[in-house]
Order: sequence, then C-alpha cells, then structure tokens
Amino acid sequence: MLIRTGLRAAIPAVVLGALLVGCSAATTTDGPGGDVPYVDPSVAAAAEAKAGEASLMPTPSPTPTLVIQADPNAPELVRDAFAGLQATLYDNCTPGSGNCAYFLGRVNDELNRLDKAMKADKKGPGHFKQPIAWIGTLRTTLGGDVSTPNLEEHRTELTGTRDRINTWMQGHPDDYR
Repeated sequence: MLIRTGLRAAIPAVVLGALLVGCSAATTTDGPGGDVPYVDPSVAAAAEAKAGEASLMPTPSPTPTLVIQADPNAPELVRDAFAGLQATLYDNCTPGSGNCAYFLGRVNDELNRLDKAMKADKKGPGHFKQPIAWIGTLRTTLGGDVSTPNLEEHRTELTGTRDRINTWMQGHPDDYR
C-alpha cells in the first residue's frame, strides 16, 4: 500500500519533469516559431538601448488640461453658467408650440443660474452690474410667475435679456474664458 501511494505521487512529478525537459530542448532555425519573425539579437539590443535614450511616445500629462471647477461646493463659475445660456442663443419658439414651454423655461433657468454665479463671483456683483440689473428687471416683469402662459407672454423680454447679456459678455471675454 505504501509503495502504491509513493508511485501515485511520483508518476505525475516524473511526467511533468519529462515535459519540461522536452520543451526546453526544442530548437528552431528561425527563432521562437514560424509565426514569430526572427530578430537578430544585435538589432534587438540596439533598439533596447535607443528606447532607453528617448521615448517614442510622449507621456501624457498626469493632470487634466481643463478644470471645470476645482471645488464642487463653490458657487458655479460665471463661464459655466454663461455657457448654459449661450446654448440657447440660436433657439426660439412660437408661443403655443410644443417646445416653447421647455425653451422659455430653460432660458429663464439659465438666466437665474448666471445671475447667481455673477453675484458669487470673486470680482463681485459690481463688476456685473448691468447684466444683474437686466435679470432683475426681467424677474420683476415675470412677477415670480414661471408658468408657461406667463413665460410665453414675456417671450420677447426673456430672449431680449438673454441677447443683451450675450452681447455684454462678448465685450468681457475675461469673464468667461
């Protein structure tokens, strides 16, 4: 019984050893295999030495090139709020049409975002005096009513305020670039 157990343990070890010896003794005339091209060892050594001198591919910068906002708890940046308003710039609607409620609501929301960002900006609300005043006038005109019928009634004021602010901001590129 002891001999059988010893043989059972020894047989796999002998077979594995034979396989390893057989694999290491394999030789070919053109390198590691017919499907792998042969590279002269001196050429490989020269390429390896050259690779150590200069990288063929530049290493990407570990930091992102665009930082939207460093502190997520900080007030929204004016440039980000202005980008949202600009996204509505070439849009308009006909009162009563299906997209008018969405469009006018979005313009109103984007103006309110921009107002809040301008008031929180490090340059202070005095720097954005005119745009803040225009948004305040619009807010008074709307009277707190952001229903679709009221927004449609004041569509011209909404888009006019958006357009005036866009023109003002274009004259102040440091505020959004």
